[in-house]
Amino acid sequence: MRILVYGAGVLGCNLANNFFRAGKDVTLLARGKWAEEIKNNGLRIKSKFKPGITVSRVPTVTELEPDDGYDVIFVVMRYTQIGAITDILRANKTKNIIFVGNNVRADGLAALLPEKKVMFAFTSAAGHREADRVVSVDLKKVTVGNLRGAPSNEKLIGMIFEGTKYRVTYEPNMGDYLLCHAAFVLPAAFACYKTDGDLRKLKGDTAYLGKLIDANIEGYRAIKNAGHEILPDDNKDFESAAYRRTCLRFFRLMCATDLGKICASDHAMNAADEMSALDRDLEAFFDKNGADHPVWRELEKEASKYLK
Repeated sequence: MRILVYGAGVLGCNLANNFFRAGKDVTLLARGKWAEEIKNNGLRIKSKFKPGITVSRVPTVTELEPDDGYDVIFVVMRYTQIGAITDILRANKTKNIIFVGNNVRADGLAALLPEKKVMFAFTSAAGHREADRVVSVDLKKVTVGNLRGAPSNEKLIGMIFEGTKYRVTYEPNMGDYLLCHAAFVLPAAFACYKTDGDLRKLKGDTAYLGKLIDANIEGYRAIKNAGHEILPDDNKDFESAAYRRTCLRFFRLMCATDLGKICASDHAMNAADEMSALDRDLEAFFDKNGADHPVWRELEKEASKYLK
């Protein structure tokens, strides 16, 4: 099975590395100095919590031509960058396309590629890229599947990830999954912007952390009231005290340890354009469905220096 990973940021590099280490026929599409670095010195990945650096000689290309055939293409790019490559994907003969990462308009994106079998995924990895390496935490977990009502691709997904170290969760409703994910991560991004990326400033600020949870719940409530499913299943009881306690523990940990920098502020501070676009589109969703979200708006206003 020939696999192309289109995009060589933190997530794309981890994905390509994991496929390569599993013996898969994988190619990484990268550009500029980073592409040259990988070609000359290999794909170097430093785990945040483990000694040493892995070096993988992943084959690298800089373009996707119409006749370049792959069994599947993983598109691992920021939400704001995807629109620039839909024509390239449409012109290419590969049928199976999996978009990896944040997205709140999955149905609209799939509609742009009617001749393709479009799927979506989210991987549990985070970190940052340096001049000659990726520094990251990779839990090797992936949630992947199709949009609600589309024919199942579970067998194909099983074949793609067979033999890897990934723990794979097949999700037949990735559109709603990604909507819910955005409703959780955007309040965390607001916290990053409020503190100029230093989440430790919020350590012990239980009142503000409570507002992050309030905003998340406002988002979930809007999504549910609009007829969408709350995913993953563990979050369905989002109005409960138990859910608030779980979220508070997570946000406290995020603001007191390196977890916040690795899993939240590194990306939020380097991708303010993506977070801004996600926020605008989710705001449009709220407004379209008449959703009340005063706490969300309050946190958003405090983060306005970074939101565009």
